Amino acid sequence: MSSTSANAATPPSEAARAILVGVDFGRQSAKQGFDESLDELALLAESAGDTPVAKVIARRPAPDAALFVGSGKADEIKLLVQAHHAHTVLFDQAISPAQQRNLEKVLGVPVADRTALILEIFAQRAQSHEGKLQVELARLQYLATRLVRRWSHLERQSGGIGMRGGPGEAQIELDRRMIDDRIKKTKERLKQVQKQRSTQRRSRSRNGVFKVSLVGYTNAGKSTLFNALTKARAYAANQLFATLDTTTRSLYLEQAGASVSLSDTVGFIRDLPHKLVEAFRATLQEAADADLLLHVIDAASPVLDEQMTEVEKVLEEIGAGGVPQILVYNKQDLLPDDQRPRVAVDALLRSGAAEPTPRVFVSAAQGTGLAELRELIAQAMQAEPLSYDEPDPRFDADASLPSHVGGPSSSDPTQA
Repeated sequence: MSSTSANAATPPSEAARAILVGVDFGRQSAKQGFDESLDELALLAESAGDTPVAKVIARRPAPDAALFVGSGKADEIKLLVQAHHAHTVLFDQAISPAQQRNLEKVLGVPVADRTALILEIFAQRAQSHEGKLQVELARLQYLATRLVRRWSHLERQSGGIGMRGGPGEAQIELDRRMIDDRIKKTKERLKQVQKQRSTQRRSRSRNGVFKVSLVGYTNAGKSTLFNALTKARAYAANQLFATLDTTTRSLYLEQAGASVSLSDTVGFIRDLPHKLVEAFRATLQEAADADLLLHVIDAASPVLDEQMTEVEKVLEEIGAGGVPQILVYNKQDLLPDDQRPRVAVDALLRSGAAEPTPRVFVSAAQGTGLAELRELIAQAMQAEPLSYDEPDPRFDADASLPSHVGGPSSSDPTQA
């Protein structure tokens, strides 16, 4: 189902039509990675079950206190809602509870922001008991700041979850005491599950197992790479947040004559809700406790620089910023022939790093570059100096980039 509450006229089986809205606040937005195309918001909406039917870009020096976009732009959005028979309006930035209520009164349809959208997707995708508890905790903490008459799943009724998916809004009064009590109970249940995971980690540490974790922006191909390396059957799909629950398998490396523990973790995304990072801290601890991180990057993404920066930001937040990395530039098969790298392995000097970080170019879907990746993992496991070629100048952040491909500080990244 969808991410936003529907009016009664929306058939349960019909994908909700959504108007997408982004606000450009100038330099502040540039620092935060403003998405002028709203492509990522569209992917998030589709992942949640909505159908984007129109996009609106507003430009303001600062958010409007009452309506976020201002009254004139709100009236423009209302006309689009009516013209497209839209069921919901989705904002790419976080909006306050008061702004949400005011917008819903003006627009006549439910309104949700990026945070609510991501939380809904996580709720749909979580499979494990731990994952479900983590998502529930994040959503309760989000709700605690809003206290609107929705989210009827808390009372086990058939209405939506503050979003679309049932006969309508639940007619119940949720007060802060009830939510706080639910948050407390969920935290207690989550602590028990986290203790079990911590025990498993300690067991691997006592056994001297070398721990490797896959990290990266959502939809960079982590699960596909995980399956290719371990012959596992973890769910993989070309969509945002296809998998949320950490999966761990043993990976035997002929080059080292030993096995390592390889974990596939949840993907990161721009403006990942802080409460969600907090709730998933136990799962993300797999990355912080790892001996090596495989930072998987979608080499065909037009915004790979920004995506890498977001991943580094979350890694710092969870205490994994200092874990050694191998940069895995995936999806080489999606690049035109003249934009593919001339070398299989080179190195890149990341911002703030004292030593170059090894980089390997692979296609997890086609299996190319995996032998070189295994060799790099084996070298890291044996604490050997990593061997690599001179950087391909087309992928060198300090070089000119005629082929539109660059490292983390290039300004003209690869076009898919």
